[in-house]
Amino acid sequence: MRKFLLILLLCVGGFAKPNVYILATGGTIAGVAKSNTDKEYKAGTIGVEQLISAVPEIKNLANVKGEQFINIPSTNMNPEIWLNLAKKINTLLNRDDVDGIVVTHGTDTMEETAYFLNLTIKSKKPVVLVGAMRPATAMSADGVLNLYNAVGVASDKNSFARGVMVVMNNEIHQARDVTKTNTSDVATFKSLNFGKIGSVNYAKVEFTSEFNKKHTINSDFDIMKLDKLPQVDIIYAYAGDSDKFIKTAIDSGSKGIILAGMGNGNPSKIVWDALAKASKNAIAVVRSSRVGSGSTSQNSVINDKKFNFITADNLNPQKARVLLMLALSKTQNTNEIQKIFDTH
Repeated sequence: MRKFLLILLLCVGGFAKPNVYILATGGTIAGVAKSNTDKEYKAGTIGVEQLISAVPEIKNLANVKGEQFINIPSTNMNPEIWLNLAKKINTLLNRDDVDGIVVTHGTDTMEETAYFLNLTIKSKKPVVLVGAMRPATAMSADGVLNLYNAVGVASDKNSFARGVMVVMNNEIHQARDVTKTNTSDVATFKSLNFGKIGSVNYAKVEFTSEFNKKHTINSDFDIMKLDKLPQVDIIYAYAGDSDKFIKTAIDSGSKGIILAGMGNGNPSKIVWDALAKASKNAIAVVRSSRVGSGSTSQNSVINDKKFNFITADNLNPQKARVLLMLALSKTQNTNEIQKIFDTH
């Protein structure tokens, strides 16, 4: 009899649902409009408990707890919030009763938050960011199914050790590669260089590819004792541009500059000269591209070694900024920073 009870307990334990913690930060997924056809809405209105209660089916996937971490449109996201959010997630994932994290987030800066967390979370447990392109009150709102799928991914044993992921529109993307590509389409999130890493259909998860850049427990960064990140600014290149914005960035205390360059991360002559001068004055300069996909090549049109420039690999400008802020919190050596860009 005792043996039978022991086997029964083991079987029941083996089928125990995972514990998923939902951290809500606001965004369109928590947005409210006056009617279900009104395109004007206020993001970050609904609280986490209302989000969870709108998808009662998620309780079939996991034991879910929610916390309202912050409630803002993601246009107001900033490095201070990133640091606090990463610390909160690291603390939660150290607990035995938390098996995965879902972060609800606005779509405008979701890719930046996801990449920051991908570099600063120190756990193999899954962390999933999710949002919506239509507010909660909209006709055919997409947030309900997105949240259900996100909990499904965070609950899936195959999500372990894949880094931070973004789940939107039945697709799973790795945080480093994903970007928002359309202003209003529900299929806006794409990984332009390498494609999605998997699909999720009503919480049924299928991974189709791996990811080999450093992330989470293998990344070079520990932010638990950091209270502030260095100022890094993005300068957008265009025909007929000037060096005035570079001068403004330097005068305002910038420690690093990301060039959203033309083509293969290329600047005009006047911008090139200003960046070279900035580099000589110990300001880190990273060449990225405004194009949207592809890698910024080292020592192609520009002799990066000569000018002490760093190239962004295939990171877009906004993600290059995230990585440079973290890199500068560790070192000002451009050779070391280049290695960080090559591996993260």
